[in-house]
Amino acid sequence: MTRYLRTTTAKIDEVVPTLWSPLVEVDKDGGTAIGRQSATLEQYKIYVEMADRISARRGLTNTFFLSLNTLIATAAGVVWNNRAGVDAWYLSVPVAALLLQCAAWFWLLRSYRQLNSAKYIVIGALEERLPASPYWRAEWKALGEGRDPSRYWPLTHLEQWIPISFALVYVAGFVIAIAA
Repeated sequence: MTRYLRTTTAKIDEVVPTLWSPLVEVDKDGGTAIGRQSATLEQYKIYVEMADRISARRGLTNTFFLSLNTLIATAAGVVWNNRAGVDAWYLSVPVAALLLQCAAWFWLLRSYRQLNSAKYIVIGALEERLPASPYWRAEWKALGEGRDPSRYWPLTHLEQWIPISFALVYVAGFVIAIAA
């Protein structure tokens, strides 16, 4: 069970040996190291764009679930104010559905976090073949590699608490409704 709750990330030393294709023979047009570096730069640009798109999708996922939870909380408030003799136990099925939805949100965020972590390690490995390493050697080091919250607290660590918070509020609301 703990392997589903903790996250691990590959080290760059594990990625580098599998990143590069076997050396391609020089083509008839006289392909050179400059041509290979240009190709590496193009692949790097595409890969960084892919990583950015994963981050954008994660943002859209958060927006979707935040909107859904806001809608549900608003609807629950309106319905509960007009309950007129409705037994509170009727809330058990919607609360169970909401808790499942919060769990799905949590696992989606976790999956995006793992996917982006892997992508940024590959980006770091690609940067080893480029003249500069703005992300891997510079920015990430300047941010303390996410280990020191006073320098940088990765958003992925914070955003995973949002679905947990909603789930706790739903459980507390259900307990209060049953007790009332």
